[in-house]
Amino acid sequence: MHALPAPGALRQTLSRAEARRKWRAFGLTLPLLVFLLLTLLVPIVALLQRAVENPEVAGALPATVQALAAWDRQGLPSPGAYAALALDLTRLPDSADAGAVARRLNAELPGARSLIMGAFRARPYEGTADAMRARLLEVDARWGEAAIWQAIAKNGTRWTPDYLLASVDLHRDAHGRVERMPEEQRAFGAILARTFHVSAVVTLLCLLLAYPLAWWLAQLPARQANVLMILVLVPFWTSILVRVAAWIVLLQSEGLVNRGLMGAGLISEPLALLFNRTGVIISMVHILLPFMILPLYSVMKSVPPTYVRAAVSLGSSPLAAFLRVYVPQTYPGIGAGALLVFILSIGYYVTPALLGGADDQMLSYYIARYTNVEVNWGMACALGALLLAATLVLYGVYRRIGKADLALA
Repeated sequence: MHALPAPGALRQTLSRAEARRKWRAFGLTLPLLVFLLLTLLVPIVALLQRAVENPEVAGALPATVQALAAWDRQGLPSPGAYAALALDLTRLPDSADAGAVARRLNAELPGARSLIMGAFRARPYEGTADAMRARLLEVDARWGEAAIWQAIAKNGTRWTPDYLLASVDLHRDAHGRVERMPEEQRAFGAILARTFHVSAVVTLLCLLLAYPLAWWLAQLPARQANVLMILVLVPFWTSILVRVAAWIVLLQSEGLVNRGLMGAGLISEPLALLFNRTGVIISMVHILLPFMILPLYSVMKSVPPTYVRAAVSLGSSPLAAFLRVYVPQTYPGIGAGALLVFILSIGYYVTPALLGGADDQMLSYYIARYTNVEVNWGMACALGALLLAATLVLYGVYRRIGKADLALA
């Protein structure tokens, strides 16, 4: 007979086998972890960094920034600051660098673009500090105003909170104090409120439409439910652009919807369903409805039907049994579906851009505009960070509510 191994040796053997199993599992998941790191975490870190990065002025005008460091931002700077600016503009390799500075300062001070580019085209500058100052004033008299110098000094640091502040309608004044923007310049607060309002309406309508449909599917035999579930999943197989184009055809004045309503005698003239909030909500509900149905259906399939029958047999009415026994058991599906639809809604861009009007654009539209039209990456990343923060807050609230429900259960 073979001797049994000692208990200590057996534990070591089992530990080594468990360690090998864990390392094999880690090796299998490593490609996925690397993929997520490169495609998710790295872009998010880059987005957050660019939202507070301000390299244009500090990189292109280093001598000017240094000359303005001791300036109290009252009145005009010394001739040395004029000379430093002239030398920095002379040293710039090409107009692209000057254009980057001009765009950044123009966001702070309208008209700064023409001021910077005009001074850049007038180079080279030579002579004494007073001579360079006189030359800049000759090129454009606005160099004799304090506002442009305050804008340069304010943006002289490589890192700035200005983009993040602007995304919530705040800004720093010439002396660095944080204050609210003038009322006529406040925009993103209303845009963020509009984004959340549209997303909340879409989420509520999706829930109202999806709940009875998911309940009906959950009550059907598996064979029939699977066939009908294919119809629910059909929108996933169609491009969003195709679906939006189809809604444009359906909702226009001579479209199928208006013709059907007029043919039924419900309206006497076509309704305005296109290029307004109504068209945006209808299309978004249609596109996002499956994301609400699937979580609800998966939860409802796990609810035993005997619970409701037991409540009815104990004297409860069918409606009361449904509301008090069945519905509370579907709260996880309601929460998951609502969270998923709401998060997808706040980031929507294509549907509002094609079906909405000027007052129906959501925050993602302005992210795209700052990226593609204004070429203001800092502002685009700040708005993206705002959406990311809103998403994380919503997820945190959902997790907290979910834990509270589990504790009560």
